[in-house]
Amino acid sequence: MITVAQQQRPPDADADEADGGENDESDEVDDQLTKGEIFEVLRNQRRRYVLQFLKQDDRPVELGDLAQQIAAWEYETTLEGVTPEQRKRVYTTLQQTHLPKMDTSGILEFDSDRGVIEPTERTRDISVYLEIVPGREFAWRELYLSLGAISCALVAALWLEIYPLTALSNLAWTAIIAVTVTVTAVAHIYHERNMRLGHGEQPPELSYGEQ
Repeated sequence: MITVAQQQRPPDADADEADGGENDESDEVDDQLTKGEIFEVLRNQRRRYVLQFLKQDDRPVELGDLAQQIAAWEYETTLEGVTPEQRKRVYTTLQQTHLPKMDTSGILEFDSDRGVIEPTERTRDISVYLEIVPGREFAWRELYLSLGAISCALVAALWLEIYPLTALSNLAWTAIIAVTVTVTAVAHIYHERNMRLGHGEQPPELSYGEQ
């Protein structure tokens, strides 16, 4: 009779594997930022400026250069026009508050010893997680709804042969509706592109409350 030796497993092996699985899942979850966490970071204008600067260059930058550019944006002046006091004010808050917060969220990497900020994958991908809403949002949904309602009313009026709408042919009215919808869609696309982080030299103003 042949006895097959069974490999002995440590008593807590299953528990270790379970813990390991949970840790892996936790790591995977930790790699994801919720929209709420992203919005919390982006509520502050100065942090939005940081992202704008990093998205433009997509390379490591020195804290001094970053502070100089953000001060120029905030005080609406040129890089050369920024005063030492303005630059120092921005530099201090970036170093002590904003950059550590963004580093903790993984949105960027901040080496406080070297004073260097580096973009991460989250820096490049953060615009995917949100639709930036300007302070005065244009009601595109309402506009499209209005266009649809007007088009339906026009079709009904033409079907009832109401004058003076019948002065134009059905084909002419169809062309007018098609052109109107197309122009509106083009304007919508152009507007949305201008309202995204990383587009243009300066980020748009957002309605997140904190400045």
